[in-house]
Amino acid sequence: MTTLPDANGLHGYWPSRWPAEDGGPQRRQVPCSGRGLGLRPGERLKVTSRDAMAATMVVLREPGEIFLLRHTAGDAAMSWVERIHPETLDVQARSDDLAGGPTWPGGLGAHANGSLYVVFGNHAHRVDANLTVVATRELPRARPYNSFVVLPDGYLATKDFAGNLPGRDPALHVPEPSELLILEPDRLEIVASLTLPEPSIARLSADGDTVYVVGDTSLLRATWNGRELDLDRDFRARYRINDGQTYGWDAVLAAGAAWFLDDGEGSERYAGTFRGRGISDDPLHLVRVDLGTGAVSLTEVCGAAGGLIANPPAVDADRGIAVGYDSANGVMTAFDVDDRGVGPRRWRREQDHACHPVLFPDTGELVTCDHDPERMMDQLVVLDVETGDEQARVDTGSPVQSVVFPAPGFDRDVYYCSFTTVARVHVV
Repeated sequence: MTTLPDANGLHGYWPSRWPAEDGGPQRRQVPCSGRGLGLRPGERLKVTSRDAMAATMVVLREPGEIFLLRHTAGDAAMSWVERIHPETLDVQARSDDLAGGPTWPGGLGAHANGSLYVVFGNHAHRVDANLTVVATRELPRARPYNSFVVLPDGYLATKDFAGNLPGRDPALHVPEPSELLILEPDRLEIVASLTLPEPSIARLSADGDTVYVVGDTSLLRATWNGRELDLDRDFRARYRINDGQTYGWDAVLAAGAAWFLDDGEGSERYAGTFRGRGISDDPLHLVRVDLGTGAVSLTEVCGAAGGLIANPPAVDADRGIAVGYDSANGVMTAFDVDDRGVGPRRWRREQDHACHPVLFPDTGELVTCDHDPERMMDQLVVLDVETGDEQARVDTGSPVQSVVFPAPGFDRDVYYCSFTTVARVHVV
């Protein structure tokens, strides 16, 4: 099996600071290179923003090259990619409309071969750096496929989204087991498939050739050997064990464990905010699954019923800290962690955060958000990951709460996306 050159620790990806959502397939949400914001006394954050309906994420390729993924809505939605100016955010180039399907936020990644890949709806696309379409593949199920990960040999792993969709009666939603697919990167042909033992709502994570899937009751894993997918039938870590507990979302692979948050059911009820939209009776947990033994631990984030999230926690493996949050109850909580599990609570704060966090390990800065429902304004908030102390905050220009993906910029800046807005936040 071919292994592509190492891109700052990420085989298969372009060697940039942020070639994919969450920084790479382990979803550690840390940049591959460069420094943090490094906020000093007297400095503040400044924002440049523009309207951009259904902005999902940006990825970085060459210095100054920033690509933004957007889409329309409905059961026959389209996606497209924009190359945007790194400071003004003006559109410098745009792909053609890309065939999509049922709407759920998809994914964009910069591949080691120089191309960009998009998975949205039930289609996958390869476009070159000039945003010209090279290949398109319709995926087999008539439901959304929520993004992908690139494996060390450059092949793409994706799967269908088994959750309920906005506007549909949850009582009529009967999820079926999800199907994991492997796509070759040249023409996007499907070269392997595996029907999983249960449905999955979360996005995939991967460590090398091992793909991790948070199912609706258990953490599963399968290995790609260059020809086929092999499900590890000895590893099925059941995390859904309490009455009233609902499914988990995306997993962070760090410190010998998979870390994710549960009580994800009801995320389709998003109404510009997740505040008060949860339906789970059991309090929301930080879930830790030991990748060696499969042992599972559940740690309550705030202890309140009606919790809800749609995104992963932040894990600072070097400092031994994991940060969870409950978007429906507006609480963030950090815990001490080590290779034995989750220890005492380190800090807690009231904050309406819902999007993917970004962690700068060199400075200990954690990029989060806080939605102000009275002003209808989402704010970007930089925290000290060790103490939870607020370092800076600024209005993003988005009236709705972000539930999608921020990204670091090239130098002391961050890019923010929501369903209405794209913004650049930089230090001045």
